[in-house]
Amino acid sequence: MSQFIEFVGNNLLLFVSLLVVLGMIAYMEYQRFFSGTTHISVPDALRLQNDEDALFIDVREVNEFKSGHILDAKNHPMSNFEKNLGQLDKHKNTPLVVYCATGSRSSRACTKLRKREFASVYNLSGGVTAWEKASLPLVTK
Repeated sequence: MSQFIEFVGNNLLLFVSLLVVLGMIAYMEYQRFFSGTTHISVPDALRLQNDEDALFIDVREVNEFKSGHILDAKNHPMSNFEKNLGQLDKHKNTPLVVYCATGSRSSRACTKLRKREFASVYNLSGGVTAWEKASLPLVTK
């Protein structure tokens, strides 16, 4: 035990950095677990689109959307998401796959949709970045 205390004392900055990183990981996992948002992988999202006609909602800003988005996705930027949320009410019983660049903004959008009692809301894990990593196409308009 005394060797451990000596190690921590000699490497205080390293030890504090380790604790900060572990704390950040724990916080992110805590938020993910208790947000009530269902995360979905790229292959599962494709399956949902093919089998249940899921609608893809892109919450990135307009310029990001225009640079490349998933085919047939609807753009509802987070900057005015709540204001335009009523436009999605007609899709309350449609499975929705919400995505952004990495999954952070879309997680917040999923929480808002769940509060408005949308039946099936999924956050695309890794966002459009994961979509591109899977070598799937993006369209530009």
